[in-house]
Amino acid sequence: MRDTARYPACCKWSTTERGCSVKIVDVTTFPLKLRGDDVYLGAATRENPNTSDYYLRPPWRSLYSDRYETLLVRIACDDGTEGWGEALAPVGPEIAQAIVDRLLAPVLLGQDPRRVRPLWSRLTGLMRERGHLVGHQADALAAVDIALWDLAGKAAGLPVHALLGGAFRDTVPTYVSGLPVPTDTERAALARNWIAQGATSVKLHLGRGVEEDLATYDAVAATGMRVAVDAHWAYDLADALRLGKALDARGAWFLEAPLAPEDVDGHRELAAALVTPVAIGETLRNRFEFKLWLRERALDLAQPDVGRTGITEAMAIAEIASAHHVPVAPHHSVGLGVVLAAGLHVAAAIEAMPVFEFQPGPFPVANRILTRPLTGGPGSFDLPAAPGLGVDVDITALLEDQ
Repeated sequence: MRDTARYPACCKWSTTERGCSVKIVDVTTFPLKLRGDDVYLGAATRENPNTSDYYLRPPWRSLYSDRYETLLVRIACDDGTEGWGEALAPVGPEIAQAIVDRLLAPVLLGQDPRRVRPLWSRLTGLMRERGHLVGHQADALAAVDIALWDLAGKAAGLPVHALLGGAFRDTVPTYVSGLPVPTDTERAALARNWIAQGATSVKLHLGRGVEEDLATYDAVAATGMRVAVDAHWAYDLADALRLGKALDARGAWFLEAPLAPEDVDGHRELAAALVTPVAIGETLRNRFEFKLWLRERALDLAQPDVGRTGITEAMAIAEIASAHHVPVAPHHSVGLGVVLAAGLHVAAAIEAMPVFEFQPGPFPVANRILTRPLTGGPGSFDLPAAPGLGVDVDITALLEDQ
């Protein structure tokens, strides 16, 4: 039943009331750039740190920010109910903001927010010639979609995972993402610290050369943790095969993003040659991209990020992965509390879901903008149980924290 303390009876959300008058009346965007732990932001390893807010962290090729950047979207209805969404926008959140403000919000005004999938279809169809389901366009769509699911859950008085068909688990198992200290001795010590806090698994952010990566793997695996490797697209096929074969011999958990993210053929050849599962997905944003990779057997573990896909598309991706007997371990990047909650709902609603990514650096920042913090982290997350996403944003903290 609906929580009447939060959503009073005067709200006109009844699904039995013909001609329901509740409509979307406002869409507000909040591009955020929040300070956090410089260790997790890579201040010690970045290239040209004083020339721009954005920088490189060799050997990785992607652009990084000196703050935690994201885009929040608030959708308000004429009865006062609000839904929150968030895009994964670690650089340039103003770009996704412009897409929401100029292209998506005008179409949402006056619409029934409960019609999440019809609205998703309409919004994605608007831009088939302008980016459709990729790039910043997809990120903007994801934020809107998450906010609509939040509203739909509040309308029904149910958590989002219930609307998705029910949760397969009440707690979501996690792994620790990254050990951001400079030496293998320090990484092993940090891994032991996480073990003391309930963690059992870790993903190392590597790609610094095959021999160096293996030395780091060995140092951390010696602590007893289950270890995965994220190579951040650093290798060509020959070196990825060398690394992967060595990880096979060590019983590694999985090898993430070993080759250039557009190289489907290379990943197919690599996946066929290795015992260690090849994990792919954070650069992909829709079911059509995943369908190609799955059909080609170019991945063994699918990693969609709900901040890039939205909830609607994430569930579609999970169904396609299921049809190919591939498990889904949702990726989670540097998003804040709204997208983290959305990811947990999706993770709970997928049957073959072995683990969810826990980002230690962003987590305190993620909770800083919430009225009630999410609980858990190193070993598992509690599943939000309140209607919608189960989180509320503190507007004051959100605006004052930049």
